[in-house]
Amino acid sequence: MEVRVRYAPSPTGLQHIGGIRTALFNYFFARSKGGKFILRVEDTDRERYTEEALQDLYTTLDWLGVKWDEGPEIGGPYGPYIQSERFDLYREYADKLLEDGKAYRCFCTSERLEKLREEQKKGKKSLGYDRHCRNLTQEEVNAKISAGIPSVIRFKVPFEGKTSFEDVLLGKVTRKNKDISPDPVLLKSDGFPTYHLANVVDDHFMKISHILRAQEWIPSGALHVLLYEAFGWSPPVYCHLPMVMGKDGQKLSKRHGSTSVVEFREKGYLPEAIINYVSMVGWSYDDKREFFSREELEKLFSLEKINKAPGVFDYKKLEWFNGQYIRKKSMPELTGLVLPYLKKEGIISDPVTDKEMEIVEAMMPLMAERLHLLSDISKLSAFLFKDITDYDAAALVPKKMNTEGTIRVLEEILSVIGNVVNAGEEEAETIFRGIAEKLEVKLGSVLMPLRVAVTGSTVSPPIIGSIRLIGEEKTVERIKIALEKLKREVENG
Repeated sequence: MEVRVRYAPSPTGLQHIGGIRTALFNYFFARSKGGKFILRVEDTDRERYTEEALQDLYTTLDWLGVKWDEGPEIGGPYGPYIQSERFDLYREYADKLLEDGKAYRCFCTSERLEKLREEQKKGKKSLGYDRHCRNLTQEEVNAKISAGIPSVIRFKVPFEGKTSFEDVLLGKVTRKNKDISPDPVLLKSDGFPTYHLANVVDDHFMKISHILRAQEWIPSGALHVLLYEAFGWSPPVYCHLPMVMGKDGQKLSKRHGSTSVVEFREKGYLPEAIINYVSMVGWSYDDKREFFSREELEKLFSLEKINKAPGVFDYKKLEWFNGQYIRKKSMPELTGLVLPYLKKEGIISDPVTDKEMEIVEAMMPLMAERLHLLSDISKLSAFLFKDITDYDAAALVPKKMNTEGTIRVLEEILSVIGNVVNAGEEEAETIFRGIAEKLEVKLGSVLMPLRVAVTGSTVSPPIIGSIRLIGEEKTVERIKIALEKLKREVENG
């Protein structure tokens, strides 16, 4: 059997981590089996549909390097791949269920259905349609149609018995028919299909062999199997994927942090890091290996290694992954990646000048070791492009030291800074250690006020390299400004 899987999002919002993990699992499974990955756009929810969401879908998959074999923009043998272009097919098969007595027309108004819901709530009964129109005679149906009364088509869910399906991860999943949503709508009065009808019809005619989707769809599984049986079709193989949770054990949502892929992209996450880390949320190759390229996952991915338990999305771990991938980049490639962030924050001009480019290229080997996100570059490198005219006196003074002691440290550094600029790494550190010993303070108490004086921040690239980048003249100038600030603090008490 040829493996044919699909990613079928509804373009009602931006692509989020949970959805993209589903896309990646489908994509890697298809590639590992030499099968086909199909993209289908389920755009029947016209109230919430947006062009922005549709474009975000295409842009996100393109950024991740996920190419679909069939789908919008490239076509395929079972198109069209956008549901709003397949309405005739849904109507045909809804009508077929009507003809076979497996569906019926419902003429209930929205007012009646709302009243029914209120009564069920008051009586603390289970919510759902009461099958009011299920037993209308053909004469009654014809009369209502002739009178121009709008109708929907509902599926006849059996009253008794159970429905089961096999799941790759969960084994046999069984549901009592009485617990399935009673007689759901298949075709709305405006001719639009509901998810259940369009999904089953499309998966059948697109010859989908395996359905990999989130476990939140398990309750719909039995209903879909009933629909397959009603049409006389065999259902695909099901694999309901574990949920993506935050570290608090709750379903991942905005309260945990960013969830849309575009947010991660804008912050400076690399597609390689997103692919690698997200693929490991609920899947593992073995107990040791963590790093996989997209090409490796295309070969190694298997359904058997998906975990049954929910996967935990750890933002800190993703950030660590991203830092590792940043450091794998060549300096020219990394330079190209950070330039947009420097321009956006106004650190450098747009277009970049030759002088600015010279500084950027010189600083990258130093910055790479400190970057977790590409966007970190702006804060880390601003001191190279912008003059520092004032300091936070509290930041200049290390813990367990006072202002007077910090002044002595900076004055000592000022006296030897020329030697530091021209010294090698080890020699420069020896000079600073000498100052620490002379003043009887820790090395960190020497380097921290120097770091703040030179870069304006307590977090920066390695300080010796930073001094070399800005040069002796600017280093001396900034230390003097910092000293003046501290001396004023002493004078003002």
